Formats: sequence, structure tokens, C-alpha cells
Amino acid sequence: MALGSHQDDYKSSKESFVSGMTGSTVLHINMISFVALSSIALHSSIRSRFPPPKSFQFLSEWVLLVAPLLLSMTLFADRPGILSATLLLPSALVYFLFPPHESGTPLPSGGAPSSPHTSPTLLRAPSFHGDDTAAAAAPTAVDEPATTRLAALSTYRAHMMLVTILAILAVDFPVFPRALAKCETYGVSLMDMGVGAFVFSQGIVSAIPLVKAPLHARAPLASEIASVVVKCAPVLALGLVRVVLVKGTQYPEHVTEYGVHWNFFLTLALVPVLRVFLHPLFTTVPISLLGLLVALAHQLSLSAGLTSYVLDAPRQSLISANKEGLVSLTGYLAIHLLGLSTGALVIPYSPSYFRRRQAAVRKRRASDAPARRVSMSMPHRENDKTATELFSYAVVYWTLFGISRYLHVGGPDASRRLVNLPYIMWVAAYNTTFLLCYMLLDLAFFPTPLAKSTYSPVSGLKVVRRPNDDDDDRDRTASPLVPPYRATTSSSSAPSPMPAPPLLEAINQNSLAVFLLANVATGAVNLSMQTMYASDRRAMGVLAAYAFGVCVFAWAVRGRRVWKL
Repeated sequence: MALGSHQDDYKSSKESFVSGMTGSTVLHINMISFVALSSIALHSSIRSRFPPPKSFQFLSEWVLLVAPLLLSMTLFADRPGILSATLLLPSALVYFLFPPHESGTPLPSGGAPSSPHTSPTLLRAPSFHGDDTAAAAAPTAVDEPATTRLAALSTYRAHMMLVTILAILAVDFPVFPRALAKCETYGVSLMDMGVGAFVFSQGIVSAIPLVKAPLHARAPLASEIASVVVKCAPVLALGLVRVVLVKGTQYPEHVTEYGVHWNFFLTLALVPVLRVFLHPLFTTVPISLLGLLVALAHQLSLSAGLTSYVLDAPRQSLISANKEGLVSLTGYLAIHLLGLSTGALVIPYSPSYFRRRQAAVRKRRASDAPARRVSMSMPHRENDKTATELFSYAVVYWTLFGISRYLHVGGPDASRRLVNLPYIMWVAAYNTTFLLCYMLLDLAFFPTPLAKSTYSPVSGLKVVRRPNDDDDDRDRTASPLVPPYRATTSSSSAPSPMPAPPLLEAINQNSLAVFLLANVATGAVNLSMQTMYASDRRAMGVLAAYAFGVCVFAWAVRGRRVWKL
């Protein structure tokens, strides 16, 4: 009886330990996140100046890319600028004192060099709903265009995953500042951003089938819903299993986070299903505008009474017991759509690619003429143009966040619990900005002509490379559904884009399996020790071993998909 009472007391104390938080500031969270960019800058400066290490590659990657993230949210959480400066100083020294390394471009583990005259490896960023394979069955009027692997996107997704993995265990130790834990109702924190970033990233990779075939969004609604439900079923099952395990083991839980039974896996599984109902609008309404409209509609519903329902209504039924999870779904759908619109910018070769294909679909639909199937060769990426558009979107999102926060739209501050308008805008602004920063680092450290637009010094107009004059005749008679691009021509020795760091590629490739392992390890640690009473030294030892073990798993299975949904 005494043992059970002691366990109940610890459970209550642990729940209080992670409850009632009011958060930090946007600047503080940005400074902590800037450490991730600083670690990439150091890694990129070394990688661009020296050949890759033949031994201890994993250890060097872990020290440069993972350890700084762990330190930024624990020992250096109150002074992240010092940690960033510590990383940036050697980056600058290496960059300016050593010449670029020109012995060839390393490829991802298990990869093979691709000829400039063939299609590159398809961008297969793993998602939680497997949406990136759905385009195979969608009707299309052209051959699916190849999509290159964008290193900045892989780096962004892997770092987002690492921050989430580290935070879900670190929050249980006192070494993790309470200001970075999830806010009770209103406020901003690192973990609040982690939840939104997950959904935003899910939206980015959901753009893959739409980029490959815009008519994918016009597939029969019933078949699309059935297809997405099947793909989301494993994640939904994981959410239900988590409910059973949490209730069965008396694991400490924060009820006001999602509800009595709800959890984040259920949100991840259901958001793509809700998105399918909006597919008919994708070819007529810009996805970014659609996301903003959904966000506004969600905020109007909150202001009309759902806010008081979430905050004050008693938990008397299954629905009211999970009111946070259910009410927030529409807000997370808005974040997902804004991520989807970002994916439509960064995944194709040009940020205008998807817009042009949407216009071509509308034009073909209006003329009711049959579309011809035309194969397309690979144009070069226009990362500089993509970065410019991302900057524009970031400015818009930050402006909307500032206005909505200043006017107290939806409450005194952003709210992850309600997913109000300021929270949605903050998530979109933050993720767009940091994805932009990763792209700028790639452009700075690994410049290549194949990643930038080329302009004539005489006319100032963009120069489009063509393999021969015959292509001009073919393109003039091509279907309007074919985008106005030409195949690039380059020698076999032309530089290829640098892939993301191997460890980050490995984490990104098996993100779902890595996330599940991290959740199991987090539960095991919490069941084996009383984390909230651990000293900082012991906490850092446990967290370092945990981070190292999760990364060892990702490294060991690199080159193959452990769990493909």
C-alpha cells in the first residue's frame, strides 16, 4: 500500500512538473534554434574544405550535429548565443583560411552517381501517411516529372525530428528549462513549436504527388479517402496502442495537452484525411490562400464559443474528454496546408513550376481538349529563385503573426492547445524561415551553376539551356499541360548538388521508425528512474546516451527503409 501511495504521489508530482507552464519568448526560441543552423554551418565549412573522414564518420557527425542541439536546450538554454558563437567562429576560420575541396562530391550512403542526362533520384522524404506514393494511380496527362533530392529539405526535416526526439525526454529532467516545456494554454515555447513543425513538415512532403501530377487532386473523392485512410491506419493504430499503454502503466500524462485519450499520433493520422476533402479546390485556389482561409475559419469558430468550450467545459463524455484534440484538428489542417504550399515551392525545380501546371490544368479543363502525353527531361534547379519566394512568404507570415498577436486575436498570445491564428502564423513563419536559412547555407557553402538561374548579360532575361534546336520544335507543339522548361545540358563532370549530411539523411530516411524508438526509449527511461529528481550531471549522461543510441539505430539502418507507410 505504501509503495502504491508513493507511486501515486510521484505521478501527481510529475504531472505538476510539466503542467502550468507559460512559455518563453519568440526571440529566445529563435536563438536556441539558431544553434542548429550554426552546427550546419560548421559541418558545411569542414565538408566543403576537407575530404570526408574515412573513419569515425558517425562519431564526428554526432558531435557536430546532435550534441549542439542537446546542449542548446539544456546547459546552454539560457545563453544559446554563446553556443552559436562557439560554433560559428571555427566555421568562419575554416571557410576563409582553407580553399574549397574539389576532389568530387560525396554521395549519400548507398547512392550512386546520376548522369546529368538522366532523371535523378526521386525525392522520397518519408512521411507519416505515405502520401508520396499516391500519385501512381492518379490520372495525369503527362509523364511524372522527376523531383530531385533537396539537401536543405532533408536537413530541415532531420533537425526538426532531432529537436523533437531530444525534447520529449529532456523535458522530464530539471536540466531542461520549464520555459521550453509546452505551455498550459497561452504562450510560446520550444516544445509548442515542435508539435506544429511536425505537422508543417508533414504538409511539405504531402506536396510530392501533387507536384508530380496536379490531376492527382481531382481523383474521385471516395477512392482518395479510402486510400488515405488505409495509409494512415498504422499511425492511427499507434495512437490507440499508446492510449492503452499509457493508461495501463499509470504513466504520467498531461490531460490538457490533447485530452484524456487523444494523443499526437491521432492528430497526425487524421489531418491528411481531412485534407482530402479540400482536394477539389487545389486546382482552382492557391493552396497558401486555402490554408489561410481554413486558419481564419478555425479562429472564427474559436471566437464564436469553442475557446470557452475547450477551456471551461467539464469532461462528461468521450467528445468533451478529448475536446482539445478534436477542436484543434482544423487548426492543424491549416498548418498542414501551409506546409503543403511550401512543399509545392521547394520540391519542384522552380517555385513557379506547380503554379504553371495548375494554370495548364485549368486551361485544358476550360478548352475540354484531350491532353497529349509528353515525356520531360530534367531541368536544373532554381534554388536562388526558390529562396527569394520563401523569403517573401516568411515576411508575410511573420507580419500576420505580429499583427494577430498585437491585436490579441484568439487570446492574449499564441496557443498550441487551441491552435489559434497567432499559433498557426507563428508555426508557418518559423518553419519557412528556417527552411530558407538551410537553403541559403547550401547556396553559400556548395555553390553550383546547376542550382541557380542563369541570366543573359545583354538582355537580362533568363537563359534556358537546350540540348538542341529540335527541342524547340517539339516544345512549340507540346500540350499546354507540359511546363515551359527545357532539358539542361552539362558535361559529365559538372558539379552535382551536395546531399545533406549522412547522419541527417539516415534520420530523415527512417524518421517514423526513429521517432517510435525514441518514444519507447523515453517511456523506458521514465519507468526506470525518477527523472524529475535527477541531478544535471546524471540527466546529461542519460540524455547523451539516449541521443547516441537513437542515432546509432538510424545510422545502422541507413540505405534502407525500415518501415514504409
